[in-house]
Amino acid sequence: MKYMDKKQFDKTNMFGTGVPNEMYAEYFIGDSFLNLAINPEGSPAFVANVTFEPGCRNNWHIHHAASGGGQLLICTAGEGWYQKEGEEPVSLKEGSVAFIPTEVKHWHGAKADSWFSHISVEIPGTETSNEWLEPVDDAYYNTLKAKG
Repeated sequence: MKYMDKKQFDKTNMFGTGVPNEMYAEYFIGDSFLNLAINPEGSPAFVANVTFEPGCRNNWHIHHAASGGGQLLICTAGEGWYQKEGEEPVSLKEGSVAFIPTEVKHWHGAKADSWFSHISVEIPGTETSNEWLEPVDDAYYNTLKAKG
């Protein structure tokens, strides 16, 4: 379900918006928020609820690992997009799940007309890292409105 009204969105965002995502803000267009679900020091996996304001998305990026690794997205509120390089964008809605293998260039974020939240699970692995790349071009992103 799409939400432009933040108060309505907050009623469905069961894991909470959290705090401004200042640590990674340079890799996002628009404002995002982070609410840690598990203390990273007490778990082998990084698990957080990431909330995107309408139109917010992260840059293209790649999750690297020598073994294991990758990312799991579990959509919890609102509507968004996920796209692997060279493939069509996938519409994400409440209940959608996406697995991103290592070494796959991709991006994800809110639709232009909806707040969006997903649980992000960074899959444990060895020698894991994220490589942040170029922003998703505004002209391209704006063409997605017609798709959903």
